[in-house]
Parts: sequence; structure tokens; C-alpha cells
Amino acid sequence: MNTQIKILAIESSCDETAAAVVQNGREVLSNVIYSQIELHKLYGGVVPEIASRKHIEKINQVIREALAQADTSLEQIDAVAVTYGPGLVGALLVGVAAAKAVAFAAGKPLVGVHHIEGHISANYIEHPDLEPPFLCLVASGGHTHLVKVTDYGHYQILGQTRDDAAGEAFDKVARAIGLGYPGGPKIEKLAKEGNPDAIDFPRAKMADSPYDFSFSGLKSAVLNYLNGAAMKNEAVNKADVAASFQKAVSDVLVQNLISGAQACQMNQVAIAGGVASNQTIRKAAERACLERGFRFYYPSPVFCTDNAAMIGAAAYYEYRAGVTHDWSLNAVPNLKLGGS
Repeated sequence: MNTQIKILAIESSCDETAAAVVQNGREVLSNVIYSQIELHKLYGGVVPEIASRKHIEKINQVIREALAQADTSLEQIDAVAVTYGPGLVGALLVGVAAAKAVAFAAGKPLVGVHHIEGHISANYIEHPDLEPPFLCLVASGGHTHLVKVTDYGHYQILGQTRDDAAGEAFDKVARAIGLGYPGGPKIEKLAKEGNPDAIDFPRAKMADSPYDFSFSGLKSAVLNYLNGAAMKNEAVNKADVAASFQKAVSDVLVQNLISGAQACQMNQVAIAGGVASNQTIRKAAERACLERGFRFYYPSPVFCTDNAAMIGAAAYYEYRAGVTHDWSLNAVPNLKLGGS
């Protein structure tokens, strides 16, 4: 095996069409992202059919651009990696088909990558000292997982959401208070003007599974608060609502993260995913870790949202372990995180 392993990675699980070239799992030679946010803003959220069609339009373009920016040819690539789940099935299919076509034409191995594994691996890119084992909170638009990373490619899920993921709750609450899509950045911006202790929204705790999450009740509490104010013809301070909601989400995420780390006797803690780019949540997690002497890791914002560099980072360790896939690789929209 070459000492310098270059992987061309493709990500298309939702509404970003992305390609990257990653060397040795941690050095990003290129990271090209075409975002569809402006398009989906018109509809208040991601429309799967539109996302799939846009991926088809852009996938070859971002692959060519990623290779060009990395000054790398397909002949110099050691493997082609792609997200094959979980995600929107139509969107995933575009990336998987493109990756199989490129790998077949170039005579390169194909490596399928779990999307959540990609988010976890984003931490490797900027933190050369981070190695398993560690505990990672993955909070993004469709996923909220607390994952014990026992080794590269081996994971144990300690907790996950029972209903709405944190990112989904952000989007739904943002829509309810008239902020539009995407909800996360808009709520974070408005919350800076509000009082996080103004409204006492609930924090759900699962008695039978202490590290699971539930944000449906919190979302409903916000909607009930807004509806109650409307029925009484009372003015609503939207900034206070945003700040109080954000604090409730942050409290639950950080509490489960710290409790899980203590139970597993982990002194390395990481966060990942789109919600991890929220400064309030990130600072709360960092503060809690510092108070307990835990080493705390998080990716830069560009590696928090969906991107192909994180897929290339994850694929490197799978490839090194001898994991490749044949041409029967297919999109799996509800793919579970495997390993042990």
C-alpha cells in the first residue's frame, strides 16, 4: 500500500453536492461544496426531488473541480469513496452512481461510507492528536447520536434521538417564529438578542435510556407558547423564544455528552455535525469539558455541515483496514451505524 494514500470522496446525502481529495485521512487537498440552500429556502425546507435533480446537474462539475484544485488526476487516486447512507434516497443514489462510474472507469477500489461516520471523522482533519477511543456527539439536521468511538471504523451508539433530531427541531421552531430556512443559523443569530432564561422550556430525559434524546416535546412546548400568546393577543419576544429554546437544546446535548463521557471513563470528547457549528452549544460543551479536565475537539464550521472531506477522512481508515465494496453497492436511506 502506498505511503501517501489519496482518496476522491463524494457526498450527496441531502442538499449539498460535494467532492474532495483527502490524503492520508487528515490532509485535505481540496473540498468543493455546491450548496442548494438558496433554492430550498423558497419551500421552507429541503424538497427531495429537487435536491436529487440538482445533484445530477452538479455532481460531475464538483468532481472535476475537486481533482483540479488538488492538482490530482484519477490515475493518482488510490480509491473512490462515497456516502451511501443514511440520507435522502434519491440524493444518495446520485452520489453512489457517480462514484461507481468513476471507480469503474479509473480501475480504482470503491469505499462506501456511513454519513455519521463521516461527521465523526471530520474531527481527524484538524486535530492530528485525536485518536480513538473517544466519545462523540453528532448533531445535524437529521441525526442526533451519542457515539463511543472504540477504534477507527468501530462504534458503539450510547444514545440517539427518539423523535426529532436537534437540527429538525431548530428548523421547525425557526419556521414557527417566522425566521425561515435554514433554522439553525437564523435562531442562533436571533438568540444573541434574547434572554436564554426568559422562558422555561422543558428538557426531556429518558428514564429507560439515559443517553437518548427527545426534542419533540420541546418543539411542541415552543409551539404551544406561541399559540397561547396569539390566543391571548399577547406580544411575543421572538429573541427570547429563540434564546430560551436554544438553551434548552444545549442543556440536553451537553448533559448527555458529559454524563456519557463520565460513564465510559472517556477523557476525550468531540462534537460534530451542523449543530456543532452553533457557537452557544459548542462553548457550553467546551466549558463543561474544561471543568472536568476532558480534552475537547470540534471541527471548523466548513467541516461541520455536509462535506466530502469528512467522507474522505473516514474512507481512509476503512480502506487501510481492507474495507472496499463491489459494484452492487446501493443507497441505504436508513443505514445503521455499524461496528463495535
